[in-house]
Formats: sequence, structure tokens, C-alpha cells
Amino acid sequence: MRGISDARELGAQLRAARVNAGLSQQALADKAGISRPTLRTLEQGHPTGELGKALDVLRALDLELRLAPASTATFTLDSLEHDTRPL
Repeated sequence: MRGISDARELGAQLRAARVNAGLSQQALADKAGISRPTLRTLEQGHPTGELGKALDVLRALDLELRLAPASTATFTLDSLEHDTRPL
């Protein structure tokens, strides 16, 4: 799974989780203790959205935020030699 690298991607994931949970924006906002306009702002990926509010939404969806090192795919000729067979 690819990591989230900006507010727009986080918003899209929040919206997808809400829809998957069968919740309206108002129902999720109520559950998270935030206003519907604030949830809409988060789902739209505005970079001014508050991290604390995003965490409230994650908790209301029974989700958690995890940090992991960014994956760095590397390609070298050495790895190519070991992973292929001669024709």
C-alpha cells in the first residue's frame, strides 16, 4: 500500500473510509465531534485542515494513523543480474 503524501490524498482516504462505513458527512461529523463543514474541508484535502480534527475523524472510523519509513525503490544492474537468467 502506498503512503499518503499530501492533504488531498488524506482527504480522499477519509472520504473513502466514510463511504465504506455507510456514513453521511453529518453522521461522521457528529460521531467525531466536529462540524460537517470541517469534515468537508478535510475530505476535500485543503492543506489548512487541522491535523487534530483529522485524527478525530480517524478515531470515529475506528482507524489509526501509522508512520513508516517511505519506501525507496532502487534499481541497480547488480540486482538485475541476480534476478534474471540468461536467454
